Amino acid sequence: MDLLAPLRPIPATESVSGFQVRPGLFRINGATPVPGGVSFTIHSMYATSCELCLFHRKAREPFAVLPFPEDCRVGYTYSMIVFHLDIDEIEYAYRMDGPWDPQHGLLFDKTRFLLDPYAQAVTGQSVWGSRPSPGGSYHARVVEDAFDWCGFVNHQVPFQDMVIYEAHVRGFTRHPSSGVRHPGTFAGLMEKIPYLKKLGINTVELMPVFEFDENADERIVDGKKLLNYWGYNTVCFFAPNTGYTAAVEYNREGTELKELIRTLNANGIDVILDVVLNHTAEGNEQGPFFSFKGIDNKIYYMLTPDGKYYNFSGVGNTLNCNHPIVRQFILDCLRHWVVEYRVDGFRFDLASILGRGEDGRPLSRPPLLESLAYDPILGHVKLIAEAWDAGGLYQVGSFPDWNRWAEWNGKYRDDIRCFLKGDEGFAQAAVQRICGSPDLYPPGRRINASVNFITCHDGFTLHDLYAYNHKHNEANGYGNTDGSNANYSWNCGAEGPTDDPQVLALRDRMRKNAFAVLLCSRGAAMFLAGDEFCNSQFGNNNPYCQDNEISWLNWEDLTKNQNLFAFVSRMIAFRKAHPVLRGTCAPAACGWPDISMHHGVPWNDTAGADAHQLGILFCGRRETEDDAVFLAVNAHWEPHTQTLPAPPEGFVWKTAFHTADPDPFSPSLEPENLVLQMPARSVAALVLLPLTGTC
Repeated sequence: MDLLAPLRPIPATESVSGFQVRPGLFRINGATPVPGGVSFTIHSMYATSCELCLFHRKAREPFAVLPFPEDCRVGYTYSMIVFHLDIDEIEYAYRMDGPWDPQHGLLFDKTRFLLDPYAQAVTGQSVWGSRPSPGGSYHARVVEDAFDWCGFVNHQVPFQDMVIYEAHVRGFTRHPSSGVRHPGTFAGLMEKIPYLKKLGINTVELMPVFEFDENADERIVDGKKLLNYWGYNTVCFFAPNTGYTAAVEYNREGTELKELIRTLNANGIDVILDVVLNHTAEGNEQGPFFSFKGIDNKIYYMLTPDGKYYNFSGVGNTLNCNHPIVRQFILDCLRHWVVEYRVDGFRFDLASILGRGEDGRPLSRPPLLESLAYDPILGHVKLIAEAWDAGGLYQVGSFPDWNRWAEWNGKYRDDIRCFLKGDEGFAQAAVQRICGSPDLYPPGRRINASVNFITCHDGFTLHDLYAYNHKHNEANGYGNTDGSNANYSWNCGAEGPTDDPQVLALRDRMRKNAFAVLLCSRGAAMFLAGDEFCNSQFGNNNPYCQDNEISWLNWEDLTKNQNLFAFVSRMIAFRKAHPVLRGTCAPAACGWPDISMHHGVPWNDTAGADAHQLGILFCGRRETEDDAVFLAVNAHWEPHTQTLPAPPEGFVWKTAFHTADPDPFSPSLEPENLVLQMPARSVAALVLLPLTGTC
């Protein structure tokens, strides 16, 4: 068909169920408005017939059922333009007929209404916590996109410069203390942009915003209603979660999210979406049946020889990502979010699944990952892999990359946690992580591969990392058996809340140490929203189901912990001010190498098995002058000294910050005769200044 055809009036050719129809736009999936009508396109390899079902808004039963005529089918694709529809008032779904043969993966049932996989809006969940009525089904709406992106330009923060703030849209502002007009929504997050700018972050990573079923895990535990709060159970991959909007956006779904993204970018903040392309909300054999299962179950899911579901995701099913049809679906999905929403990148949940073949085995050159790496629409977006899955595949440092893929560096998290709390045997590993993990990534990838983090949504918050030795997930209702037991945490002498001033002071220093090391490490830096003001989840390291004060940020903590917020903001500014912390610069005029080791004394590159002290010098040329930062870390429970390398003639070392000082960025601890005092469990950074320079 002529691609310009939708721009001209299209004559109807026949009548179906009282509607004028004609063959549609076979190459454009989903529901697409055209002059005078809507083109509905869907494909199924194994279906024998397909019906389009039209509903009045919120109705359970269709007011019209339109079988696709034979001339509206080409190959395995059904496409039909239906004229004279009031798209503001209708919803739609499909029904497909075909064989019912579960052992061979065929689950066709002509009585079931099926959600369009390419739907851009899903009905029934516009209010958080609502769901289709009992016995009801998911329907889709036709979306008219009138959003004007004219003049918008993604400024594209360089990878190594990113300071990523991982946030949950609802939890960020849902607590009454947030003070926003529209708590728990995209609009509420937009109201907090001035706060984000004051903090200094330049990238927001949003936990899942695709339409998901928050009711999937609905339970009552200790009188509290638990939901699937995090959203890692996608219902529709092309539709934004309408429960996150401040107002119902009939047929304009996505407008509020687009406005948020445009406003964030206008304020210098990129947007990365956490995408869940490894499984769906349909679950396993006992799970719901609302879309992919009834369209092409054996294509969209990895199935065992007897028709059961492989479960590399840990939640029931696994998308068959490297099947050509599913691969195309995923490409179409990501292109949609880049073109229609102008997002700057994606973080792929359990991304190792994306590299598995149809039988579940890891592929040496996964077609999907290669396609994403070279796709022209995705050419400038960040592709960040959570390089492991629930099937035991762990690929940190070995995820297929084509010089395009970065990774959440889980080894950074674990090694830095262990080193900072004083475990022996982690000093050399900590050096590798701080320097960009050269043991994991070759020189050509190093500054564009590692997303460094100590905390994320999955696990303890930074406050809880130094307040609890053990997880406390009793509120989840599983007898504290869920969530990881490998937290590498330390309660600093008391489990949970305490009034002990020594414990509280130590916890404060440990949090500052963690932020100081993270923001002085090469690679992108990421931390969890609320860590900058001591947000706590009360020891729960898996609050995926807690839509309450356990997960919501309590903004009263910001008032109580301004000291930490100020430190984090200053640390972000310090990182931005010193390019050598973020990546390799031009060679320094003083002749020092890019990175050198001075553990305790100058030019000592040996960090033994029992070492707790590190000294790392970053050096390079910044425009017309040298930029040198010396990072000193003492993770020991005993004090030590750090002797600095002699500075070039005419220069002096000046302490930029020291976490042992009550006011870290106005430190009283300065080196004397090149010797810096490092009290127990402290981190400091020094900069090279001319003798006449000032701090």
